[in-house]
Amino acid sequence: MAAKRGAWCVPCLASLETLQELCRKDKLTCQSIGITKRNLDNYEVEYLCDYKVEEGMEYYLVKWKGWPESTSSWEPRRNLKCASLLKQFYTDQYKYLSQPKAGNGIILKNNIEALDPAVAEYIVKKAKQRIALARWEEELNRKKTNNARIFVENTVDLEGPPVDFYYINDYKASPGINMTNEAMVGCECTDCFVENCCAAQAGVKFAYNQDGQIRIQPGQPIYECNSRCKCGPECPDRVVQKGTPYPLCIFRTNNGRGWGVKTLQKIKKNSFVMEYVGEVITSEEAERRGQLYDHKGITYLFDLDYDSDEFTVDAARYGNVSHFVNHSCDPNLQVFNVFIDNLDLRLPRIALFSTRFIKAGEELTFDYQMKGSVDLSSEYIDISPAKKRARTTCRCGATSCRGYLN
Repeated sequence: MAAKRGAWCVPCLASLETLQELCRKDKLTCQSIGITKRNLDNYEVEYLCDYKVEEGMEYYLVKWKGWPESTSSWEPRRNLKCASLLKQFYTDQYKYLSQPKAGNGIILKNNIEALDPAVAEYIVKKAKQRIALARWEEELNRKKTNNARIFVENTVDLEGPPVDFYYINDYKASPGINMTNEAMVGCECTDCFVENCCAAQAGVKFAYNQDGQIRIQPGQPIYECNSRCKCGPECPDRVVQKGTPYPLCIFRTNNGRGWGVKTLQKIKKNSFVMEYVGEVITSEEAERRGQLYDHKGITYLFDLDYDSDEFTVDAARYGNVSHFVNHSCDPNLQVFNVFIDNLDLRLPRIALFSTRFIKAGEELTFDYQMKGSVDLSSEYIDISPAKKRARTTCRCGATSCRGYLN
């Protein structure tokens, strides 16, 4: 896939650094990748790789930013003006040494006190991981269309950015699926909250209160004002389409569930949090992919069965932050079907709203089977994720845990 200017993916950013290193090595300037005569011979500490004490003098092995690793050099402590990198170096060292059977991390060779090679290797891996995650975070924030920032954090292991995942903001239709994203009619209300406009035209209840919080029951659809409506962006019936208003963090969980998502700001009950997006495929294709996913124990297929069972959203390769939201048998998010510009009942947008007050720093979860907080009466419309064939063990840790995701 060709990368557009200003829209680098993580591998492209790595290639950019490689090109910068080659230019500096061969003393070449290249304006397009930021290597000019002024900064050709600049040296900036990217990270610290190793440590030793020789003749009473402390030295650190420095990886220079934009230079190949072969140019890394030992520098005395007094020459380093990078307090934050020094602190990070010792934080990583302490984390490694706190592991069982790690030893004291120091060896003595030829009267030189040095780090155990295993410790130095770990520190370098953490430094490279930190750089890769920072680049991924930058990429996510370039691609998103809302104003809330996305953060990435891994203090658990050495896992880097996910491979073969592409961030998107809206549904991506697979070949052969026609998704019309332009409404034919819109309202002409002067006060959409009073006149109930688009919801009334659809014969359903207006979804929000005056604070933009959901006031309808799970299973009932949300009809928001669309691009044909005369109301402006501040209309109270334009909530989901504005995108998430909360800063979110994709973080590595410490209980074996891989990546997760937490909010960095408190969220009131019944508030919109995010959309669930991905590639829209046919149910037949979902069955085929499901056979493959079962062996990996992943659950990214979500049936769009509000009106029929023709289509499924697959967020395995294409998705947004919701791709990383974990399951819980006692979730704090609830799914709702939303219609805005595309009024095809077979293709609702999927929105996640808070079921209760959520504290800053709390992990966001939803029930992949949509049970628990949902009305399971005969009137409830099933909007659960696509059915799985192999049983996957649940690790949510909730008191009400059912033991399996499916």
